[in-house]
Amino acid sequence: MNKLKKIFEKLLQRIKFHRVKKIRSFSLIIIPEEVGLQAKSKKFTVKYAAAFIVLYTLLSFLVGFYVINFSPLKNIFVPGKNGLSYSDIQKINELNRRVIFLTRDLENLKSTNEQLKNAIMLGDSSAADSLSRKTQTPDIQKENPFGGNILEVIRKIFNGNSNQDSEAIHFEYPTTGFISRGFLPEYGHMGIDFVVKVGTPIYAAAGGYVVFSGYTVNDGYMIILNHPEGFVTVYKHCSALLKKAHDIVSQGEAIALSGNTGELTTGPHLHFEIWKDGKPINPKNLLKNY
Repeated sequence: MNKLKKIFEKLLQRIKFHRVKKIRSFSLIIIPEEVGLQAKSKKFTVKYAAAFIVLYTLLSFLVGFYVINFSPLKNIFVPGKNGLSYSDIQKINELNRRVIFLTRDLENLKSTNEQLKNAIMLGDSSAADSLSRKTQTPDIQKENPFGGNILEVIRKIFNGNSNQDSEAIHFEYPTTGFISRGFLPEYGHMGIDFVVKVGTPIYAAAGGYVVFSGYTVNDGYMIILNHPEGFVTVYKHCSALLKKAHDIVSQGEAIALSGNTGELTTGPHLHFEIWKDGKPINPKNLLKNY
């Protein structure tokens, strides 16, 4: 019985498919509900009906796609993370990256400010003198009376080995090159500028103690030396620093290389300052053989 039933069903399907295959056109009849109006009919072919269905489907898909993706409906049908759209999430991620970057810059500025604060606190001649005495023991001074300073050796050769040198501090040129801008405190220029090539050696204008050696946004790589009698020298816009904080340097010893770093630089040069008891002094009044 089951086999006969299956055979009968297959025959019915073939008959229906054969009839449908023969259908090449059909008519759409519109019958109005009002009395007195005639019914209307419209004849359609199978190809026309298939084309109409395909076009209608494509049009509906395109309209729905643009409406959902380019309208507020997108947040309803395709919600993002926490109800946010994909573009909103991208903006939030970009803002997060900027916040992290600014936070790092702020931490660097705090570190630099702390170093500068320490430099100001250590900017005392008594501190430099005591540190010099602790570092240079009498035995070392006997073995190397010139402290490794070549300029001091040459000066001793020309002036003799007498101990008649003046104990007053004096300053020498920190580098070679000509001076392009002088001391103009009324315009905020607290020192003088030496025009030199990037990488030119910079020497300590006098022996002292390194109270700051690091990078600042405005002045680039900068090194500050503390000297006896309340003097402080500043060397800005360097390309490299050869000494670190707490180092003791001799007069004429290389401490950095000239450069063009920092936002306030106008070209390769060394900005050099001399301060006395917290007040800027015109370096040309103190530099030897100015």
